[in-house]
Amino acid sequence: MHKILKSLKNILPLLQQTYTRFTDDRGLKLSAALAYYTIFSIAPMLIVLIAVTGIFYGQEAIQGKVFSQLNHFIGNKSAAQVQDILKQMQLSGKGTFAIITGVITLIIGASGVFIEIQDSINLIWRVKAKAKRGWVKLIIDRVLSLSMVASLGFLLIVSLIINGLVLALSSILTRFLPDITLLIIVLLNQGITLLVLVALFSIIYKILPDVDIAWKDVRAGAVFTSLLFMLGKYAIGLYIESSSIASVYGAAGSFLLVIVWVYYSAAILYFGAEFTQVYAQSYGGKIKPSKHAVYVEQTIVEKEVAYLPKQN
Repeated sequence: MHKILKSLKNILPLLQQTYTRFTDDRGLKLSAALAYYTIFSIAPMLIVLIAVTGIFYGQEAIQGKVFSQLNHFIGNKSAAQVQDILKQMQLSGKGTFAIITGVITLIIGASGVFIEIQDSINLIWRVKAKAKRGWVKLIIDRVLSLSMVASLGFLLIVSLIINGLVLALSSILTRFLPDITLLIIVLLNQGITLLVLVALFSIIYKILPDVDIAWKDVRAGAVFTSLLFMLGKYAIGLYIESSSIASVYGAAGSFLLVIVWVYYSAAILYFGAEFTQVYAQSYGGKIKPSKHAVYVEQTIVEKEVAYLPKQN
């Protein structure tokens, strides 16, 4: 009991500092910017993700998994609208030039979300890429962003495999423990979800920003963000269900629900980034700029302006 109380005493100052930094860095404004970029990037990102992972696991299986997750998070109507957008962007049946142009557009669009996340976390962690050799940095950023899409695909495939094993295990457990099988399966699924989220946020915090950060600090931030995301997922779902966005905005309401979900999810991501920095400064190593980045210091200067008298 004493250890629990001591842990709570340690975590409360961290949360207070995190909240203060989050408001100072205008975290909700950064979240709104990410939601805006998502409007243009979500469909290309999903197309690239489904195409890449479909090579290894089957496109129909991956697409079914993706849309089951979308249904879970944003509801049937919003997921159906995203699916309609994907159908309109399909490249099959078009000419060679149209396909090449479409692929380039998809790659640029799919990486847009992660470029925005990178810029925002750089701002939160007070670093900035050096101005020299900007084209090299641009290429590196695009490659890193596309690697994030590949990472999502890998996690998706792993999740599918583990879910298959859980289903196989459930059929065995049902024979011997029919009463508690459902509880075991629910706990296993929640544990799998937590591990996948920890892996995803660890990759985001470690790879995307222009910093050198220790893995132990990344893990602490990723676990905190994952737990916050799992709790926030239900709160966001309740808000979306109880809000009147879909009815007020008519046909556009379903897609606006997607943006609202991304907005609050981005707020959790950036709040976790703030926590990671506060934790690293308090208990871990210092977050340092990478070799192609520098620190950024913000200074507020109050300057008096001398007004010249009016001339007649």
